[in-house]
Amino acid sequence: MKKNIVILILAFLIISCNNQNQSTSMNATNNEKVVQQYFEHFNKHDWKKMSEMYTETADFKDPSLGAGIVIQTRRQIEEKYAELNKTFPDLHDKVVQIYPSGEKHIVVEFISTGTAPDNSKFELPICTIFTIENGLITKDFTYFDNFEEEK
Repeated sequence: MKKNIVILILAFLIISCNNQNQSTSMNATNNEKVVQQYFEHFNKHDWKKMSEMYTETADFKDPSLGAGIVIQTRRQIEEKYAELNKTFPDLHDKVVQIYPSGEKHIVVEFISTGTAPDNSKFELPICTIFTIENGLITKDFTYFDNFEEEK
């Protein structure tokens, strides 16, 4: 009898762990789809659709916004990228790798490129950590080298 109870408890634990792993795996897959859709909107310069992938307000850590965490609304996100797009009409991000990290986080390594009005081109390696909850981006922590080269 005790042996059956122990076997039953072990079976329950194994099934519980497997279900939890499947849930985490499904979240990672769904989050990867969110990120892939995000970059599709970005590369089509559809700033409205891209901004709607965020919660009403989202936390940003981005050298272009200053130090620390800055809260941005969807409208501010849309305006920021529309303004950037005016300066760099061919703005494009090429995803190098997507790294799922737990249930809520996706790390994306990508290269941003564009051409300024004076025909100078840039190529900038970037890494962003997205926090995704209920299919929407709640945090966008972006890292890149924002120091200009010395001449």
